[in-house]
Amino acid sequence: MIFKEIFTWWNNQTIGTRIWSFFNGNLIGSDKFGNKYFSNKSGSKRWVLYDGEVDSSKVPPEWNGWLRFTSNVIPSTEKKFFWEKEHEKNHTGTSKAYYPTNSILKNTQKKKMQEYEQWSPKE
Repeated sequence: MIFKEIFTWWNNQTIGTRIWSFFNGNLIGSDKFGNKYFSNKSGSKRWVLYDGEVDSSKVPPEWNGWLRFTSNVIPSTEKKFFWEKEHEKNHTGTSKAYYPTNSILKNTQKKKMQEYEQWSPKE
């Protein structure tokens, strides 16, 4: 929808950002989420054009380091270590959200409150 891109930034990048990126940016790379990473001609600015919803938690740690000038190495899509997990966006507020083991929100059915003993101070 062209109107969303023209008038709202929270649904996707604005059309102005896309035009500015086209004329002033060098495409550096992309990640598995389809996000595209750019740098200006002098290399003093770096930015990302998100694929779909604008959500900064979709940026993998390697690209996040590159965006913030922590690293100048352009990240690859390969895993470096066997113990690395695949990056996932933040799932807070969704059915995939993390809950601790004893959380009453962990299961769809609420646990019985009798399982927990109320603490009372010694008298």
